[in-house]
Amino acid sequence: MMFSKFLSLEPEKQERILNAAMKEFAQKGYKNASTNEIVTEANISKGLLFHYFNNKKDLYLYLYDYILDMLIREFFEKIRWDENDILMRLRHYSELKIEIIKKHPEMFNFTLSAYLEQSAEIKHELNRRNKDRAAALYDRLFVDFDTSKFKEGTDIQRAIQIMIWTFEGFSSREQQKINSITFDQHYYDEVMADLDQYLDVLRKTFYREM
Repeated sequence: MMFSKFLSLEPEKQERILNAAMKEFAQKGYKNASTNEIVTEANISKGLLFHYFNNKKDLYLYLYDYILDMLIREFFEKIRWDENDILMRLRHYSELKIEIIKKHPEMFNFTLSAYLEQSAEIKHELNRRNKDRAAALYDRLFVDFDTSKFKEGTDIQRAIQIMIWTFEGFSSREQQKINSITFDQHYYDEVMADLDQYLDVLRKTFYREM
């Protein structure tokens, strides 16, 4: 494995290095982050850092993969898979995203900085990773749901695609507001109230009247 030397370290040392890197990248972005600051914070030598990771890019992408995989794993452990109304499952998905953001603010700050990252050295890799993860996420979310809720004659696959586009567009809109908002309970409540209006439109468009 490419990172086998790092993975052979005791967990406490791994965590110390990753936390130091996460703090530096989140505060300064990829281009301006200093590996000197990372090794000082982690209390290791620069030679050791590059013994575990070939370069700053490898370290950044490993950290990004590590955090996203951990957050997604936590998400899938908590989602209510017994909810067979796909719109309610999507709502719960959004609630869990907010819950995880509150629980892991430092990780959210890093992933937020990665979303805003413009460095040509890593932007393509980040975009590819995000696309792959989004596809895998939706593949798992849109299984075993109750299709009888849909109106007769509905093309369910196309309806699902419209739901995905709606959620992606909603998420993209909120991300565009990142620099001008305060992440507090009022903001989260507003987001969910706004999302509920979109869910209501989707429900009226695709579901049978109950």
